[in-house]
Amino acid sequence: MTPVFTLVSHALCPYVQRAAIVLDEKGVPFTRRDVDLAHKPDWFLALSPLGKTPVLLVDATPIFESAVICEYLDDTVAPRLHPHDPLQRARHRAWIAFGSTLLDGIGAFYNAPDEAALQTRRDELVRLFATLERALGAGPYFAGPRLSIVDAVFGPVFRYFDTFEQLGDFAFFDATPKLRAWRTALQVRPSVQRAVGTDYAARLLAFVAGRKSALGRRARERAAQAA
Repeated sequence: MTPVFTLVSHALCPYVQRAAIVLDEKGVPFTRRDVDLAHKPDWFLALSPLGKTPVLLVDATPIFESAVICEYLDDTVAPRLHPHDPLQRARHRAWIAFGSTLLDGIGAFYNAPDEAALQTRRDELVRLFATLERALGAGPYFAGPRLSIVDAVFGPVFRYFDTFEQLGDFAFFDATPKLRAWRTALQVRPSVQRAVGTDYAARLLAFVAGRKSALGRRARERAAQAA
C-alpha cells in the first residue's frame, strides 16, 4: 500500500522546495502543512529534533533533513532520479552538498550589513558559480537531458536571484553561460514552479525588506518608490 505523505513546510524554505520537487517529479500525491518557524508549535518540535523544515511524514513516521528525505523517496518511489552508477551517484551527492554551501552564501549576501560587504558576498557567490559552471555539460539539466536530484536542489537556489535582480544589477551570471541556460531550464520546469506558492516572490521580497542589511535597505527603498 502506498503511504500517505505529508510535507511539513515553511513557505520560503529552499530545503522544503527540494523535497516538493522530488515528490512532484515522482508523481506522488502529498499534502503540505506550513508552520511558522518564528513560533514553532509543540507538535512540530515533536517531529523535528532540530526545529527545522522540511519534515516528511510517511503515514505517521517523520523523516527530517531534506537530503535524507530525497534519498528515501528515491529509494522507494519510481522513477529513480539519482544515477544508477555508484560513482556518478556519489558525484551527484557531492554537488548537492555544494548547493547547500551556495545557500549559505545566499544567506550571507542578503544579510550583508553594508554595501561593501554586499559586494564582497556577491563576489564570493560569483566564484562559486564559476566552479559550478566548470562541472556542467551540454544541458539542459545538470547531467544532461534527464532531471536529477541535483536539479531539485538548484531550482530553489536560482529562484532567489529572480528577487535579487529586482534590487540591483549584480551580474551574477554574466560569465557563466551554461549556468544561465540551466537556470532558465529549471525556471520553466513545472515541478520547480509548483514547489512554491503563487505569493512566493512577494513574500521573499518582504522577507528581504525586513532584514537590517544593505539588501534590506534596497528592498525598503524599492517598496517606498512603488507606494
